[in-house]
Amino acid sequence: MTYIITSKCVGVCDTSCVKVCPVDCIHGPINKTGSGAEVDELKAKPDGLKGLQLYIDSETCIDCGACEPECPVDAIYPSPEDAPAEEKESVRKNFEFYGNAVPPGF
Repeated sequence: MTYIITSKCVGVCDTSCVKVCPVDCIHGPINKTGSGAEVDELKAKPDGLKGLQLYIDSETCIDCGACEPECPVDAIYPSPEDAPAEEKESVRKNFEFYGNAVPPGF
């Protein structure tokens, strides 16, 4: 499967995970290819990151795990199935952000 970013990232968008990803699969919160480049600009605005998070592209992720220990808010899980049950919406958002198929049960 693929690593997944959950709701703990909402409003935080720390790009530490982006910096260690060897395949450039973490993007957002708005741009699907920008590797989080817009985060600094959004942080400068009042409520600029409100409701926003980063996402992992399931089509590109190689399951290396480099991102997980870098997340300061523990928002990253090794797979959708490993995410807490209350994170089903976050799992769906990760897949839908890139237009990828959502796994059954989410």
